[in-house]
Amino acid sequence: MSDRFDESFTNVSNSPPTVSLLVAMRNESGHIQKCLTSVLAQDYPAEKLEVWVFDGQSTDDSWAIVESMFSGRPNCFLVQNPKRIQSAAWNLGIERSGGDIVGIVSAHTELAVDYVSTAVETLLRTKADMVGGPACAFGVTPTGKAVALATSSPFGVGGARFHYTQREEQVDTVFMGLCWRRLYERVGGFDEELVRDQDDELSYRILSSGGQIVCNPRIKSFYYNRSTLRSLWRQYFQYGFWKVRVMQKVLRQMRVRQFVPSMFVLGLATTGLMSTFGGAWRYPFIICAGAYVFSNVAATIWLLVKNKGWNINVIYLVPTAFLILHLSYGLGFLIGLAKFSDRWNEVNSARRIELNAE
Repeated sequence: MSDRFDESFTNVSNSPPTVSLLVAMRNESGHIQKCLTSVLAQDYPAEKLEVWVFDGQSTDDSWAIVESMFSGRPNCFLVQNPKRIQSAAWNLGIERSGGDIVGIVSAHTELAVDYVSTAVETLLRTKADMVGGPACAFGVTPTGKAVALATSSPFGVGGARFHYTQREEQVDTVFMGLCWRRLYERVGGFDEELVRDQDDELSYRILSSGGQIVCNPRIKSFYYNRSTLRSLWRQYFQYGFWKVRVMQKVLRQMRVRQFVPSMFVLGLATTGLMSTFGGAWRYPFIICAGAYVFSNVAATIWLLVKNKGWNINVIYLVPTAFLILHLSYGLGFLIGLAKFSDRWNEVNSARRIELNAE
């Protein structure tokens, strides 16, 4: 799509569209100042950019930090989010903000100075329904750095190319999407039932309505990922768990890669149970576990070569990070299947709506 250029961007350069950035936070005192500093440093015309922060009843200093940073600044707003969750915050932002273009921002990110201007250019040039940049993970501690490596590789996250693509391309979802306000009028806002995967579900609705989503690596930001293996487990367990509801709501947009971790967990558990019988029953488990260990080590070595060496305090943690990504997501998905087993009637209803829309 990079060879498609829309002259409209040149024509409106003297009067660019207004942009609203929506930040959802809850107990983000360790990150929110860096995030907002990068937001306020954008090279986009200040009078055309407004910033909204929605606080999910933080119990730390997050509110005070934002209040101090926004003091005396026009077009900067701090609002309470009584429902706490991100989807509710973003829906409040869609309702209250006034920008022609609306973008969501994670409180764990820092934006490049040309983030907004590059996103607007991409949105106008490609005529996509939503645009965003890759999720460039960044860790501070050795564990955080290992997690960043694992979540930025095909073995870690499968075919979710928005995690690691190096060229502009169409994707099935994108990190911190920006879109025209009218898109929300067409497909609706974020699903507030979902604690995780809200942006994925919205992206799938966009695709189901015939829309296009573009990831452009020049739309740069840095995401401070989880810094402990425990928090990584909790995060990806929730991703897997809530992905079941996303699947039930927008079934046709699910991809094979999203079932692989759960099949791995199921296969490992089944063959592990079989191995308790001893004898030849052990071989399926040995083959299953051995194949995974081989793939895990090979992917780690590939990362080592790709990055031209890495700190030994980091690289030895990568196989564990890979394992946690796959086990937690897969287990979460299987538990989600059991938890939401009585909701499959919604799939048939959703499918009928999609067919009628076609």
